[in-house]
Amino acid sequence: MTPPTVGISACLTGAPVRHDGGHRHARFCTGALARFVTLSPLCPEVGAGLGVPRPTMQLRRQRDEVRLVARRSGTDHTGALQAWSASVMPTLATLSGFILMGKSPSCGMTRVRCYDEHGTLRGLSEQGLFAQALQRHFPLLPVEEAGRLNDPVLRENFIARVFVYHDWQQSQPLTPAALIAFHTRHKLQLLAHSQHAYRTLGALLGNLRARPLEMLAGDYIQGLMAALATPARRGAHVNVLQHIAGYFRGRISADERLAMQEQIDAYLRGEVPLVVPVTLLRQWLRRAPDRYLAEQAYLQPYPDALGLRNSL
Repeated sequence: MTPPTVGISACLTGAPVRHDGGHRHARFCTGALARFVTLSPLCPEVGAGLGVPRPTMQLRRQRDEVRLVARRSGTDHTGALQAWSASVMPTLATLSGFILMGKSPSCGMTRVRCYDEHGTLRGLSEQGLFAQALQRHFPLLPVEEAGRLNDPVLRENFIARVFVYHDWQQSQPLTPAALIAFHTRHKLQLLAHSQHAYRTLGALLGNLRARPLEMLAGDYIQGLMAALATPARRGAHVNVLQHIAGYFRGRISADERLAMQEQIDAYLRGEVPLVVPVTLLRQWLRRAPDRYLAEQAYLQPYPDALGLRNSL
């Protein structure tokens, strides 16, 4: 499998493209993450021809519209940014995720400062104009702000979704067999996030002839990505861990099964990270191979070297 390609606001890679010629280098992105994904940087404001350095931009609500304007002069750059965003969207279709610069009037995913037409702060409820266009054009694409990736739960959730979505992209063109194989790989990963979605999406695939495959697959991936967007709770992970351990009944000694349950209980209490019971289960799988479990993305949703489960 080729590595996922992840879009990223160029300033996060250390490129001096901010309005003052500076950057907001996100070292996790260009370091640990870049070992396993291909980063594709862009800066919407530079792309729209605003240059470096440039006046500070801000969002202003004028009547029923949010506009991108220069803070001091009031010059409106909305049209230029929207036109550039529209032109670049077709080139982003192969991305498996996007990391945005938070609070930016172009790239902010949420809670961007918005002012009235006189420049008075009115709220923090807007999206940056490029971020808005990106999520409207690619509603399934995993998107996150760089600052939120400092939270280990949000970081793990985002990167897991990137690899799931990349797997979906690699499964195209879709056939009934490919759709079932994809669902099978991600069944336990889905179960960790939502029992309801696990049952609903399983039922959806119960009769592949009920509707055209393209329509059914569209509903399936929409439901899957929506379910995965909510981080899995500790108790849900415990449910999946115990479910996997049940496959080894009769093949692993009673003492080892007891030791496993102790580690699962310790994880539930927050005494050990998720990587501990998962690693033990993977050791069991090497000793007692099981084809179904060997295919489960839950046991290795992304490269181990990212160390994401060490903090869960």
